[in-house]
Amino acid sequence: MNNKIKVFLPILLAIVVVLLPTPEGLSLEAHYFVAVFLAVIVGLILEPIPPALIGLIGVCFSATFGLVGETAKASRNWALSGFSNGVIWLIFAAFMFALGYKKSGLGKRIALLLVKYLGKTSLGLGYAVAFADGILAPFMPSNTARSAGTIFPIAINIPQMFNSTPENEPRKLGAYITWVAIAATCVTSSMFLTALAPNLLAVSLVEKNVGIVIEWSTWFNTLAIVMVPLFLAVPFIAYIVYPPEQKDSPEAPAWASKELSSMGKITKNELLMLGLGFLALVLWIFGKEIGVNGTTAALSVLCLLVLTKVISWEDVITNKAAINVFIWFATLVTMASGLKKVGFLKWAAGLISTNLTGFDPVSMVIILVVLFFLFHYLFASVTAHTVALLPLFLGVGANLLPVELMQPFAMLLVGSLGLMGIITPYATGPSPIWYGAGYISQGTWWKLGAIFGAIYLSALIILALIIL
Repeated sequence: MNNKIKVFLPILLAIVVVLLPTPEGLSLEAHYFVAVFLAVIVGLILEPIPPALIGLIGVCFSATFGLVGETAKASRNWALSGFSNGVIWLIFAAFMFALGYKKSGLGKRIALLLVKYLGKTSLGLGYAVAFADGILAPFMPSNTARSAGTIFPIAINIPQMFNSTPENEPRKLGAYITWVAIAATCVTSSMFLTALAPNLLAVSLVEKNVGIVIEWSTWFNTLAIVMVPLFLAVPFIAYIVYPPEQKDSPEAPAWASKELSSMGKITKNELLMLGLGFLALVLWIFGKEIGVNGTTAALSVLCLLVLTKVISWEDVITNKAAINVFIWFATLVTMASGLKKVGFLKWAAGLISTNLTGFDPVSMVIILVVLFFLFHYLFASVTAHTVALLPLFLGVGANLLPVELMQPFAMLLVGSLGLMGIITPYATGPSPIWYGAGYISQGTWWKLGAIFGAIYLSALIILALIIL
């Protein structure tokens, strides 16, 4: 699609929505704000300009024309509210942890060690790729940086040693490794709060919309019930559903040993990164008991990373990806909060709720979780999906469910964000990278996505039956 058309379509949508009659029960300002919000979501899907700029334009336009806030000062305070959000700063700090793993070389060393000790068979290689992702996941909030940036450059070399390329015998080994990598990162992205940036965005939206605070430990303790078994099963399930033609891989450990030798002995920076990463994890898990907030812990460890020279201050202020995500998510949190502020969520939730009355609470939770998961077929961004649908589904739940079921319901919704990345070749950040490697055709990817999507969704339903 031509970029000019991509720019024009969101604007056209906003104009069409504005020209429609204002629905009964909705204020004129809310009607206009929804038009801007929908334009932002379509813009995020099409990406004619950088996503952060799209969010910033939406916030600035809404504040300038007084769509949210009764006074100029109130509009300004609303526009800047996302930038003071603790979770947004946690995302920024976590991006620096990812940089530390990359710059110190620790992430690469962990992946190579796993290949060295687990890579004698194709199934073992699958587990090596999965475990590398699992070890890095708590500290890397970008599954793109983790899976595509750290693991992909190592894992993609392995099938080539056996002359398995996209053009020559892709099913020999390369296709299996590719699928395990993307399937594993989708599970780890849901297993840990800090393994996927939209997770952190989601818990902020949950707190703003329904007043439920989800801590790191609460997230893991709730979701690990099904995520840990699912994670351990993924390489084996892939081995059964989409098996490699080559079962043994004796050359892989030797290759990994050679790569490790070229890296040399573990460095001081790697040890520092390991220690500081562990410190952050401990504070995220036990910080509440000792009075340390997760964001405060992350920023403190960030300072230590700079002071110990694992990364430099120049790295912090020039990290375009982190700054871009900081602005992007801050503006999206602001836009999402605007939906509640103008009264749209209450109005829309009431409208949808009328069609679900009559179901028992557990059935309603399962129906809503399934719909939330399947709607991701319409999105090329987990972030856009989160901002567009999470507040609405939370609103419906608040209308229909008993108060005691709201926290487990919210956990099921936010816990699905990583898992839903498996369903299409564009569903999550690393998908285009692994799909672009060429080992799996588009048709096969959609087929495998449907199979694994059904498995992942079933795991969520099982969790629902356990915790409700």
